[in-house]
Amino acid sequence: MPSSSSERSPALVGWRLLALLYDVFPALALWMVLSAAFTLGYTFLGHHAARENIAPFSLLQWLLWLCCWLATGVYATASWRRGGQTLGMRPWRLVVTDAAGQAPSTHALWRRYATGTLSLLLGGLGFWWAWIDRAGLTWHDRASGTRLQRRPKTA
Repeated sequence: MPSSSSERSPALVGWRLLALLYDVFPALALWMVLSAAFTLGYTFLGHHAARENIAPFSLLQWLLWLCCWLATGVYATASWRRGGQTLGMRPWRLVVTDAAGQAPSTHALWRRYATGTLSLLLGGLGFWWAWIDRAGLTWHDRASGTRLQRRPKTA
C-alpha cells in the first residue's frame, strides 16, 4: 500500500460519478434559491403581464444560468480549498489535491471546475477519458494539475 498521498492512484470513474451524483443535491438547492430570487425580482421589478415568468432563452434566463454555474463553482472550489472535499465526496473518501498531494491553488480549482463543466457538456467525455489515460486521469485532472484520490478507510 502506498505510503504517501502523491503515490496513491487516482479515484476510479465510478467513485467520481457517485460523488457527482451526491453533489447534484446541494447544487439543486443553490439553483432553487437563485431561481426564486430571480423570479421574485422579475415579478416585482418587471414591466410585464401578471403571472408571466422569465422567457426561455431570454437574456435574463441566460444570466440566471450563469449565476447558477458561478454559485455551483463557488460551492465546489470553496469546499475543495477548505478541506479537499465537497459534501458528495465525503461518503466515498475522495479528496482533491495537487500533483504533490498538497492543497491546490484557487486558480487550479477554478480551472478544474471549468474543464469539468466542459467535460459534462460533452456527455462526460472527459470523465470517460480516465479509462484510456495511462495514469487514470480525467481532462479536468490534467488541465488543472490536480488529482482526485480515494483515502483509505480509517477504523
